[in-house]
Amino acid sequence: MANIQQVAKTAGVSVATVSRVLNKATSVTPETRLKVEQAIKALNYEPSMLGRNLRNSESRLLLVLIPSISNPFYTEIINGIQNIAIANHYNILLCETDSNPERENIYFHMVKNKVADGVISMDPTVNMQKLNELAENHSVILCSEYEEGGCIPYVTIDNELAAYHAVKHLIQLGMDQVALINSDEKFLYARQRRNGYERALREFQLPIREEWICNTDQLDFQHGVQAMRRLLQLEERPTAVFAVSDTLAIGALKELKTSGLRVPEEIAVVGFDKISFSNMTNPTLTTVSQPMYQMGCTAATMLINQIKGNKVESIILEHELIIRESTMG
Repeated sequence: MANIQQVAKTAGVSVATVSRVLNKATSVTPETRLKVEQAIKALNYEPSMLGRNLRNSESRLLLVLIPSISNPFYTEIINGIQNIAIANHYNILLCETDSNPERENIYFHMVKNKVADGVISMDPTVNMQKLNELAENHSVILCSEYEEGGCIPYVTIDNELAAYHAVKHLIQLGMDQVALINSDEKFLYARQRRNGYERALREFQLPIREEWICNTDQLDFQHGVQAMRRLLQLEERPTAVFAVSDTLAIGALKELKTSGLRVPEEIAVVGFDKISFSNMTNPTLTTVSQPMYQMGCTAATMLINQIKGNKVESIILEHELIIRESTMG
């Protein structure tokens, strides 16, 4: 494999001149630039990206923090981030935090030590104090989950409004006994989606019944099964369920099928996210669609702009209620 010294010799210039051409310096004459480019092509020379990045004090690497790689919600977001990153000559590193502070510290130190140029955090359990400290001198963007009143730019949807639309849809179909399967309300999105649920109930002058609100520790399928099981054991059973994630809603559908209850005739179900599996259930799942791919593209664009020194503003994207068989059998 050719090296920079061979390129310089073939072109009849110094190594420094070849380096200036590679770095697109304006001080090189067009004639000299052409000679160097022809030598590079003739020798099939590929410059060391690592060496160039070290000279430019950049790694061309973006960290993407997620709590769990198994959650299908993140898949399309990651695709969006990766496509924008690659188009801008960056690579991404997926960092599964598992909500572990020690792992977070490793990733934060990578940025501080210039092993990575910036961070997109999608982890709702991330240590916001440490992330804010990192953001004082480094590029950080929040995606989906963010901090109310915080200083770090974010991209998300209006979670309260989206939940309100989902529950209002159920009520307008005549299903006015609506239960909520929620996540842990230490997370902002869980509080916002509960607010939307309660807003719809109040608008239609329906009572907010605590026994119809189930909070789960995690968002996985099995927790949806268990939450639905608890609701079915109540003396007065709800006629509809709004779950704050599709994985919880799919678990709820499984338990309803096991119990022999017909969806939506006896109990209707609405989920949240529009993950790919939501169209594979029986019945198919009505859900709030988050523009996940667009969210990823936007987060990556914001981070790259921030790395370049540009000021970026937070962005709230549109959501859509996708009506399917679980409410419209």
